[in-house]
Amino acid sequence: MEFFNGAVNILKILVIALAAGLSVWGVINLLEGYGNDNPGAKSQGIKQFWPGVMSS
Repeated sequence: MEFFNGAVNILKILVIALAAGLSVWGVINLLEGYGNDNPGAKSQGIKQFWPGVMSS
């Protein structure tokens, strides 16, 4: 029975470590997405439909 208790404790640690790693990875991915904000590219969509509008 001691073997199973040890195995369960090891599995708990592995699951917690995996969850922590995935959480850090998700936060990094979110922060990378916010880093690509380019104010110059935000008005590009309407230029394809109405050329001459919003040209600067």
